[in-house]
Amino acid sequence: MNAAEGAPPLRPWHGHWLTACIAVTLLPHVEHLPIWLSASCALLLAWRALADRSLTPLPGRALLLFVAAAIVAATGIEFHHLLGKDPGLALLAGFACLKLLEARSLRDGRAAVLLGFFLQMGQFLNGQEISVAALTLCGTLLAVGTLLAMECEAPWQTVIAGAGRLLFMAAPFMLALFVLFPRIPGPLWGLPADAFSGLTGLSETMSPGSISRLIQSGKIAFRAEFDGEIPPPRDRYWRGPVLSVFDGRRWEAGFTTLSSSPPYEVSGKAYRYRLTVEPHNQHWLLAMDFPAADDPRTRYSSDLRLVSVAPLRSRQRYELAAYPAARAGQREFTHVIRRNLRLPEGSNPRTTALGRQVAERFEAPRHRIEALLGTFRELRLEYTLTPRALGLHSADEFLFDTREGFCEHFSSAFAIAARAAGIPARVVTGYQGGEINPHDGSLVVRQSDAHAWVEVWLPESGWQRVDPTATSNPTRIDNGILGALPDIESLPLFMQPRMAWLRSLQLRWDAVANGWNQWVLGYNDERQRSLLRGLGFDGGDYRHLAAAMVTLVGTLMLGFVTWSLRRRRRGDALDRRWQRFCARLSRAGTRRADWQGPLDFADLAAARHPSLADDIRWIGGRYAELRYGRKPPSRQDLADLDDRIKHLDIR
Repeated sequence: MNAAEGAPPLRPWHGHWLTACIAVTLLPHVEHLPIWLSASCALLLAWRALADRSLTPLPGRALLLFVAAAIVAATGIEFHHLLGKDPGLALLAGFACLKLLEARSLRDGRAAVLLGFFLQMGQFLNGQEISVAALTLCGTLLAVGTLLAMECEAPWQTVIAGAGRLLFMAAPFMLALFVLFPRIPGPLWGLPADAFSGLTGLSETMSPGSISRLIQSGKIAFRAEFDGEIPPPRDRYWRGPVLSVFDGRRWEAGFTTLSSSPPYEVSGKAYRYRLTVEPHNQHWLLAMDFPAADDPRTRYSSDLRLVSVAPLRSRQRYELAAYPAARAGQREFTHVIRRNLRLPEGSNPRTTALGRQVAERFEAPRHRIEALLGTFRELRLEYTLTPRALGLHSADEFLFDTREGFCEHFSSAFAIAARAAGIPARVVTGYQGGEINPHDGSLVVRQSDAHAWVEVWLPESGWQRVDPTATSNPTRIDNGILGALPDIESLPLFMQPRMAWLRSLQLRWDAVANGWNQWVLGYNDERQRSLLRGLGFDGGDYRHLAAAMVTLVGTLMLGFVTWSLRRRRRGDALDRRWQRFCARLSRAGTRRADWQGPLDFADLAAARHPSLADDIRWIGGRYAELRYGRKPPSRQDLADLDDRIKHLDIR
């Protein structure tokens, strides 16, 4: 893989720039790449760095082909396929490092930089947060600087400054395209099947330990901005998947129907808010009970959820209202009642016996529920994030043996006991609580606020929320997860009391990120149309939008070209000194013709002023060297030239 004939070779400093460019570009990908591939990329980059210092030779073609084949094979084994986002980015990362080891010419170096640009775009498949954008900007700055460094030898400060100027000049065009480029719903091209494989959150199943694992994540699930009063913690139940099918250990979602209107009458006090949901690749919207929305993107499910028509694969914003006091399900279908009474035969016999004993003692369903809650309190169950592992009859072992568990243990055991007592019951998973960010006033709900509770059906009042976790540990509802857990060391670092300063920084960063989400990532087709209507354009006509974009970009381009021509006419710092030198000679009678180069003119002037011939030839030669050489002039070069011209005594 030798350099193409006639192509300029790479110099050692070119290799340094290329290695730094690929390393910075790969850094944000390390979190998503397999460990073996990250280590391999580090070794390949180190090999290139050592080769540029002449400490080891570059590998030959046979070795590079073997390593490339090994990376392809290992990637296929890791992901079980080669077509998709994750294997595609992994292969691109490995091949970028191999291209760096293959590079011998400037053309190879430019190809490696282009691979770096593709990797920078690939970062946005894993996330579009402000931190990703900042890292991409750093990678782009270094990539442009690498291209400049391959054109001329200069100090790194000069190269980075030049790259920064180029990006600054490109910023108006970027903003124009961002504001005016049509926001077409959906992607411009088909995304791979695993494009959303990294999204995490609740699922449509629940088993012992599923929510306690999720709660150790500090990632944001959604944000809510209320108009006026923020509801108290006891009303902040954010409804997610509703689980009504139980197989003895695991709860699953049952069949539901969708409608464009809510299956309940809204009544009571309303809380109006704007919900910004992070992508989770599911349909549920995690709205507060009981939701109402006038949005064509939403539907109402028969199990009282607000759902999205399409899976949430990007951050979405909704205008909603919540009616916590509304009643729902007074007239429930018979098959729904039966499904929420069904228990697997022989499963959790002690918990089932408890429910039957309560049913024998109390006739009214409401009294049975109160009796079950009283039994849970009497058992003195411990609320902990790290309970002991449970076996086949998980509810029995939780209630009567270990007596320690998390919210999924409480809700599952209570729902089983309620069904055994003849009360239709189901488990609802979602989030409870949330934290008010003092910097922007939004309510932030994280994965660590994940929660599970129970809904029971009463003939006179429909579905009613029962939170068995609150009966054993009421501080979970009023003060959140932090005030309820005794083992706070298992929580994310920023949630621990001794890290209050870190939590403060986290809240400030969340406020900044929220602004980014609302104004940059939230700039959708609706906001674009609204902006254009405010500017006098027809927001729904993409022909007008295209005309506005072409006009603005063309105006910016014309202004940039005009500025460049005027700047070139004035000349840069080196040209200004040369023009001053030519002006002094012109006043002495030696005028430079437009076609004369610096060396020819210096020879002519030296012949006419023999006493200053050495100085004139030095100035002409030095200007030609600085103007047409590969190394840009430094401040000292300009100062030396300026001093020589200043002391040139021409009469």
